[in-house]
Amino acid sequence: MEQQGIVKFYNQEQGFGIIKVPEKKKEFLVHVTGLVDKIAEGDSVSFEVVDSSRGKTAINVKKTA
Repeated sequence: MEQQGIVKFYNQEQGFGIIKVPEKKKEFLVHVTGLVDKIAEGDSVSFEVVDSSRGKTAINVKKTA
């Protein structure tokens, strides 16, 4: 199921960050391998969530308008 969120933090050099979903008060890890578009802090994004060895992780991350 696709979700909407905002990039809370993203480290370009290390290739990971956090996406927050304010209305659900949830946060998800994002790794560079799960990106469709380049992202930066403050970007609005859509994504899917999968279970990984590090917990719930965002994949298919795309910037939205």
